[in-house]
Amino acid sequence: MALFSAFQTIFLLALLSLKTYQSEVLSEPLSLAPESLEVSIDSARQCLHLQWSVHNLAYHQELKMVFQIEISRIKTSNVIWVENYSTTVKRNQVLRWSWESKLPLECAKHSVRMRGAVDDAQVPELRFWSNWTSWEEVDVQSSLGHDPLFVFPKDKLVEEGSSVTICYVSRSHQNNISCYLEGVRMHGEQLDPNVCVFHLKNVPFIRETGTNIYCKADRGDVIKGIVLFVSNLSSVFFVWPEVFEEPKDFSCETRDLKTLNCTWAPGSDAGLLTQLSQSYTLFESFSGKKTLCKHKSWCDWQVPPDSQEMYNFTLTAENYLRKRSVHLLFNLTHRVHPMAPFNVFVKNVSAANATMTWKVHSIGNYSTLLCQIELYGEGKVIQKQNVSVKVNGKHLMKKLEPSTEYAAQVRCANANHFWKWSEWTRRNFTTAEAAPSEAPDVWRNVKSVQGHCVVTLFWKPLSKLQANGKILFYNVVLENLDRPSTLKLLSIPAPANGTELTLDQCSYQIRVTANNSVGTSPASVIAVSGDPGNKEVEEERVRGTEDGFCLSWKPQPGDVTGYVVEWCERPGDPLCDLQWKNLGPNTTSTVVSSDAFRPGVRYNFRIYGISTERIPYLLEKKTGYSQELVPSDNPQVLMSNLTSYSFTLSWKDYAAESQPGFVRGYSLYLKSKAARCLPGSEKAVLSDDSICCKYKIDNPKQKTFVVENLQPASFYEFFLTPYTSVGEGPQGAFTKVTTPDEYSHILIRVILPMIFSILLIMILCYLKSQWMKEKCYPDIPDPYKSSVLSLIKSKENPRLTIMNVKDCIPDAIEVINKQEGTRKSLTETEPTKPTYLYLLPTEKSHSGPGPCICFENFTYNQAASDSASCGHVPVTPKAQPQLGLLTSSENGPKALGKNYVNSLGEIPAGETNLNYVSQLASPMCGDKSSLPTNPPEPALCSEYKTQMAIPMGLASPPSITLLDEGEHDH
Repeated sequence: MALFSAFQTIFLLALLSLKTYQSEVLSEPLSLAPESLEVSIDSARQCLHLQWSVHNLAYHQELKMVFQIEISRIKTSNVIWVENYSTTVKRNQVLRWSWESKLPLECAKHSVRMRGAVDDAQVPELRFWSNWTSWEEVDVQSSLGHDPLFVFPKDKLVEEGSSVTICYVSRSHQNNISCYLEGVRMHGEQLDPNVCVFHLKNVPFIRETGTNIYCKADRGDVIKGIVLFVSNLSSVFFVWPEVFEEPKDFSCETRDLKTLNCTWAPGSDAGLLTQLSQSYTLFESFSGKKTLCKHKSWCDWQVPPDSQEMYNFTLTAENYLRKRSVHLLFNLTHRVHPMAPFNVFVKNVSAANATMTWKVHSIGNYSTLLCQIELYGEGKVIQKQNVSVKVNGKHLMKKLEPSTEYAAQVRCANANHFWKWSEWTRRNFTTAEAAPSEAPDVWRNVKSVQGHCVVTLFWKPLSKLQANGKILFYNVVLENLDRPSTLKLLSIPAPANGTELTLDQCSYQIRVTANNSVGTSPASVIAVSGDPGNKEVEEERVRGTEDGFCLSWKPQPGDVTGYVVEWCERPGDPLCDLQWKNLGPNTTSTVVSSDAFRPGVRYNFRIYGISTERIPYLLEKKTGYSQELVPSDNPQVLMSNLTSYSFTLSWKDYAAESQPGFVRGYSLYLKSKAARCLPGSEKAVLSDDSICCKYKIDNPKQKTFVVENLQPASFYEFFLTPYTSVGEGPQGAFTKVTTPDEYSHILIRVILPMIFSILLIMILCYLKSQWMKEKCYPDIPDPYKSSVLSLIKSKENPRLTIMNVKDCIPDAIEVINKQEGTRKSLTETEPTKPTYLYLLPTEKSHSGPGPCICFENFTYNQAASDSASCGHVPVTPKAQPQLGLLTSSENGPKALGKNYVNSLGEIPAGETNLNYVSQLASPMCGDKSSLPTNPPEPALCSEYKTQMAIPMGLASPPSITLLDEGEHDH
């Protein structure tokens, strides 16, 4: 038993030893330790740069490893930094890592060591650390030189409010060193007898030229210092962002597997000093290569010929103050961005098909690209297709429209690992024409003119999709249905959209086709009947909305092939722009909309049914406004039948149909001094705040209105305006009216007959004016028409003529005096016996009177008209007028004329009557110095002398001026 126990113990120990050996053997190949560790210093940036490699990896083997790095200061036991750095490792690959020290590297000695471990999913159970490398020591002080005192860092630039560490290095520990910040002594920490460290926190900005820091020894005049530049955000000179941003959107791609193009969006660096400008470094960890980028947003990387597939890039952006890095790991074949296709053509273009061909740039061997084709029509994508291509691409585009412009474009991407599409390559093309696919939309307007039927045909142009090309002309074929063998063809050049036909009273069928360069469209058929037979249809009102006019009609019994709605978009215009809408046989309503519809315009719609013979017949009429407005004007109102209690208003000439809305009625406004309104009216307030009474007339067809219950002799004002569903018409001026007194009609009955009678009398007097004149005041007769001529002719003396005044010297003057104030009419005046004064020439030898004729002027002496002859009346001395002598025969007429003229202004008008007596002058001359008492008989005179007129009242008694002797011969 004891022997068995001993044997068992020996076996277990042997087994344990075997397992331990196996473990060591298996772990030996995977004990991957960093080797060839090197440490370098970057004094300007206060950085330690490490590089190393792993030699025990198999060829082409890649493993993920983690490296633990320790950094000590002064002594190896004083570890100040521990960090794990993970990366992918290849055989003999140079790995790099950097560390930035807060303490200037010149202030103390630093040591670095590291170890590694496998961190790969391929061997998860065998993860353990390798042995540490030996310490690599970095001592900058040995290379400083022999100066007794140094201050670090040199000319460092920091941000305001940040922390910074400063130190001095003295060659002699016996000197007492003091350091000052702008004259203020600083207190620090002694690292060793020769090194002292000062930690400055919340560094202030003092000046733009920097902050002065210096150190001096107690013995001697040794002084060393530095300038610490502190940024100030408010400073004009120092302007930089508060936060130094890392590059964004870092990405790399290749277009030909030969060059990688890496791009990024740089961080904010606006306004930095030249010495703070950012620099960008691109580092690839697998190859260990690094390149300094020349541009701030992109950098090129040449792909090596060994066709490295995996890349691990680190993009570092840094300036004097900070450094930011971003990383990118990718497979090269997954970042392929192909170039745009080339040699793109569109071939074999027909009316419905086209073929597109192109070529692509090769990317490596046996690469396949996925190409995408897009077809654009009228600015939008109508077809999209993907095609796999190696070198040449081809695609057939189907179901295209004839005579249509298209644009086709193609782009490509990596088919195996999609990354990005290439740029588009675009080509435009136009398909070929085809025959029109649709018949023209045709309508007609029929009217009868002088026994003929005038048909105006209209058709709408075919749309681009219907025309399938450019329409060249339209064919119009007329077929007489009464004589089917009669056909007439008209060709109307495009772009005409109608024609006018003059037909007889027969029925016709009209066919219209559109034609392009390829063929003819289907025919549109419409018929015109010789007997239109349109019945009278009552017009209905419709109301428009924002969407248009909603029209409906009753379905028609019998066979109807369709309906047509017709309207004019410019009512009242001779070119009304006739529009129509074709509808199917099962449609009984539609909405008519148009951008041409305007508010306040009345539109008339006619709805036609189309029979099986294609003959239109009128069904209904509609009228309405797209938007009603208030009336534009008011009617002209006439007032009549004015009485004391009422008056009548009428406006029969007002055209309500021309208003911008349906007139629903009228409003009559009446103003008066009465406080309350009359029956049938109500109070209303006008826009000027005046109060009046309002009558509402609801019947728009009513054109008269009687205003009743008025007060006699009262003042009123009225105003009439129409109204629509929107409101009343414009406010106009009020018309004034005053009602008459209630008794005024009685006065009119009396005054009118009186006025009529007076007018009648005046008219009769005017018609009898000639008779009244002859009876009351006859005209003065013309001497040449006197009745004395008949007397002279009766004596048969041809030498006797009517006397001229200038040729006659008066011989006798009759003066008739009338009493003042005793005016009588001519009929009442008794004939007065005239007094004659004879101024006859006598001779001394001749004692007896000669023969003489006394002529009495009947024109101016009506009293003598009843005497057939005139004799010489003797004048007694008592009755004889006073005679005066004339000194000269020439003075006679002059004196008489002068006295006559002077007497005119002294004698009142109507109080003097003149009688002229004509005497016959004797051919024998005698002495006139004495007048015989018994006047001789007058001798026969052969001449008339001048007659003179002397007004009555020149003298009382009348005086006669006699001729002197020797002055009587004329």
